Amino acid sequence: MINSYASSDDAAVAIAGARAGADVVRTMYGRRLNRIDKGAGDFATAADVEAEKAILGVIRAARPEDAVLGEEGGQQGAAGAVRQWLVDPLCGTLNYAVGNMLVAVNVALRDGAAAVADPFSGEVFFTDGETAWVRHGGADDALLTPSSAARLVDVNLDPPFPSAPGFRTVDLLAHPGFVRSFRPRVVSTTLALAWVAAGRRAAYVTDGGDLSRSVHFAAGIALCRAAGCVVTGIDGAPVGEAGRGLVVAADDETHGLLMSMMRSRS
Repeated sequence: MINSYASSDDAAVAIAGARAGADVVRTMYGRRLNRIDKGAGDFATAADVEAEKAILGVIRAARPEDAVLGEEGGQQGAAGAVRQWLVDPLCGTLNYAVGNMLVAVNVALRDGAAAVADPFSGEVFFTDGETAWVRHGGADDALLTPSSAARLVDVNLDPPFPSAPGFRTVDLLAHPGFVRSFRPRVVSTTLALAWVAAGRRAAYVTDGGDLSRSVHFAAGIALCRAAGCVVTGIDGAPVGEAGRGLVVAADDETHGLLMSMMRSRS
């Protein structure tokens, strides 16, 4: 294999990896795919597995000494590697398996560059760790600019609910203040995080543990931070070991409104 990515920067590697995975996801869309049971109602498909292989091929060619944590393949590479890539080859498998195109391909270097690809729109949202952009085909990159103007808030309603009974995202939707200020959306994929960074959503809320090192969320969190979004746990603490779940908002006002509603429900 020609190492065509060896001289690329990390953002370019993330973009190339995400695009390689997205190509597989798009090509296999609509086929009858066997399901690989993971338990508790969760599963993977051959598209998940093949997309991850494509992404790993890009990373190995460009960064052979780096470790990789993949959603399907687990930990690969040297255990003591200083750098680690987090890969979710198909976020939204349940959507994909029933013919819904709301899915994402997530590739992130821990504490560094990241990319989120939408296989069907052709958009790639990416960051070098400092600034965030979106690229569509051969068009010029556009800077991501968060905005709360849409008033749309995506919430993750998938179980389990680790913070229950103190907090459930479904309870937030019943708050009178939420009904007055926002409109809920549930897309069941972390593509919604890229949409917050791009100004297409006002916020995103999910329960959970430490999501900063999650293959599902790391790329989206990196995008939103670089774009200037407000990023905390559901308790308002910084995302990480001290914080649980995730609240990403386009601005301080939106974040403050959501936090006040969540605290009142608790």
